[in-house]
Amino acid sequence: MAFDLGGKRTGIAVTDPLQLIATGLTTIDAQTLLGFVKEYLKTEVVERFVVGWPTNWDDSPTHGTVIAEKGVTLLTKHFPHIPIVKVDERYTSKLAKDAMLEMGLKKKDRRDKKIVDEIAATILLQDYLRSVQGT
Repeated sequence: MAFDLGGKRTGIAVTDPLQLIATGLTTIDAQTLLGFVKEYLKTEVVERFVVGWPTNWDDSPTHGTVIAEKGVTLLTKHFPHIPIVKVDERYTSKLAKDAMLEMGLKKKDRRDKKIVDEIAATILLQDYLRSVQGT
């Protein structure tokens, strides 16, 4: 399960049981993250959390790093049995917007930040899956 954590919204993506393909799940209000994950875990098995980690090109923190740190702390506290992997999220929002353009989404839909966040989480998870599969 992957998260593109934000101050207002969190994009969420999941993968299939074989861990081959990432799929966007939803975008939720950031304040509802804990409740959402608790409910999700009642019916689904999650092997690990993949969290987008925002940094500048020199690896210094960004304004989003504090948000990501809080999210990781929350997930660690409430789900200590689920390991967390931090994944570089540089350019995921840009890639998400490019993907939306390639999918032919209308300009109005491309401005919907909820869609961008969900696609960004999907890109994060797919990148992670590729890295562990060695492809």
